[in-house]
Amino acid sequence: MAGHSQFKNIMHRKGKQDAMRSKMFSKLAREITVSAKMGMPDPNMNPRLRAAIQAARAENMPKDNIERAIKKALGGDSENYEEIRYEGYAPGGVAVVIEALTDNRNRTASEVRSYFTKAGGALAETGAVSFMFDRVGVVEFDIKVAGEDQMMEAAIEAGADDVSSSEHGHEIVTAMESLRDVAKALEDKFGEPRKAGLVWRPQNMIAVDDEAGERIMKLLDTLEENDDVQRVFSNAEFSDALIAKLGG
Repeated sequence: MAGHSQFKNIMHRKGKQDAMRSKMFSKLAREITVSAKMGMPDPNMNPRLRAAIQAARAENMPKDNIERAIKKALGGDSENYEEIRYEGYAPGGVAVVIEALTDNRNRTASEVRSYFTKAGGALAETGAVSFMFDRVGVVEFDIKVAGEDQMMEAAIEAGADDVSSSEHGHEIVTAMESLRDVAKALEDKFGEPRKAGLVWRPQNMIAVDDEAGERIMKLLDTLEENDDVQRVFSNAEFSDALIAKLGG
């Protein structure tokens, strides 16, 4: 199993600034509402809803906000959101996968396309870049819940495919079909994870110079700031200096 983490360069994370918190809570609430509407409103019976609630708790979303998002789905008066995946190329041939929940497909597509164009990239057809990624499950725990060897042993026993531990925490990678079982086994041993869900994991990373990297990071930031965009993934590998410079 791999001993280092690539995820800092895979998923551009939200919520680094207080100014983004309201927008972040809105996106988390949308995911909770959609998850509750698509399945059972009980997180114990609905893995997607459980993952959405865990993500909200990890970002310190108030309990009242979470409960309101679930009740919104039960009331039947929530908006009808469509799940859409967008794919495109950023500068330097970097592949980008975007997951969105939108109530207006044309609006969101137009906005996403304009972001790519302004950055010197291009929006592509669905499937154009996703073949360069693997759809896998990821379970994350705080580093304090277990030692590296203890987590490795438990993850292997639970059926995980890969584990990486660093000062930022433990990241356990599973096959998409095994996510629920692996997450449950690890939760029984270590408590609720800070995150459990599906991600697009690049098969290979593309190292970019700082000039292209800065344009790419700005594109990823712009995409994430869009109200309809839930998650953004890329196969760009940025230098540590650029990450520090731009606060990535």
